[in-house]
Parts: sequence; C-alpha cells; structure tokens
Amino acid sequence: MGKRDNRVAYVNPIAAARARGPVQNAGPSIQDYLSRPRPTWEEVKEQLEKKKKGSRALADFEDKMNEKWRKELAKNREKLLGGGDKDKEKEKKVTDKDKKVADKEEKKDKKEKKRKEKKKSNRHSSSSSSSSSSDSSSSSSSESEDEDEKKSVKKKRKRKKSSAKRASDGSAAESESESKVEAKKKKRSSEEKERITEKSKKKRKRKHKKHGRKKKKKAASQSGSELD
Repeated sequence: MGKRDNRVAYVNPIAAARARGPVQNAGPSIQDYLSRPRPTWEEVKEQLEKKKKGSRALADFEDKMNEKWRKELAKNREKLLGGGDKDKEKEKKVTDKDKKVADKEEKKDKKEKKRKEKKKSNRHSSSSSSSSSSDSSSSSSSESEDEDEKKSVKKKRKRKKSSAKRASDGSAAESESESKVEAKKKKRSSEEKERITEKSKKKRKRKHKKHGRKKKKKAASQSGSELD
C-alpha cells in the first residue's frame, strides 16, 4: 500500500477576490461622506451670532440674580455701618463710666488726705502740750529708769543661766530616750531572728519525717513484690 496524497492546491487570494466580484456593503461609503450636504457660510455666521447672544431666558435670569445680589449687598453694608455706629456709642458710654469712676476715686483720695492732715495736726498739738509736762517729770523719772534697767539686766542673766541648764537636761533626756529606743529595736530584731530559725527547723523536721515515711513505703512495696 502506498502513502495517501494530502497535498492541497495553492489559491491566490487576490485572484479569488477578483473572481468573486465587488462586495456589497450595507453602510455608507467614503464617497457618500464626501458628498454629504454642508451649510453655507451665511448659515454658519447666523449660528455663531445666536451663540454669542445666548437665549433670552438665561439673560433675564442673570439680570434678576444680579438685582438680588445688589439688594443683599446694600443691606449688609447698612448693617455693618449701623454696627460701627453702635460700637462707637458703646465705647463712648464705657469711657463716660470710667471717667465717673475715676472722679469718685479722686474725691475719696482727697477726703482721706484731709482726714490724715487733721489727725496729724491734732497729734502735734497734743504732743506740744504733753512735752511741757514731760520735761518736768523727766528729771524724776530718769532715776527710776536707771534702777529699772539694772533690775532688768539681773533678771536677764538669771534667765540665761536657767535656760542653759534646761537645755543640758533636755539633751541628756533625749540621749537616754534614743538609747532606749535603739535597745528595743535590737530586742525586736533578735526575737524575729529566733522565730525565723525556729520556723526553719520545724520545716526541716517535717521534711525529714515525710522522706522517712516514703522510704518505708518503698521498702514495704519492694518486699511484697519479692514474696509474690
């Protein structure tokens, strides 16, 4: 048996397309696009002018909005101007009040100064009257003052000596109290140490007892197993 011939004849695609003829297209062709109807230059000018002018309704709307904005701006200006006038009036009132307060304080200061001057004048008059009487009694009182000074000096010396003795006694008492406190602290520390050692000893004894019991149990279990 011989091999089958699987070869196919070569077909030129250009020659095949020519043999088929022209293809019918459903859509418009290039010639249709080029031969489409076009507006004249005058029609184009009219369209551009209409776009520049815009619609009348839009122009009316813009005019109304502009009028509203103008009215609102005028109201805001009036409010601001009126607010500025009110602020000025408030400032004037505040300044007037401050002036009144300052005037009242000045009047009070003047009255106080006058009172102090009157008191000083009264004191000077009383001191001048008493100075004449004091000159006469100064000679008699000078001697008594000297004796009083001597007595006061003696009393001060006695007080200093007594205060020194008290200070020494107080220091000795403080040292004794400190030594007692230290001794109490040492006793407490020694007692606490003894308690801690006793507790540790008891714990060790308990551990030894438990360990011995465990050993006895192990020995008993081993002996029972050997007998079996």
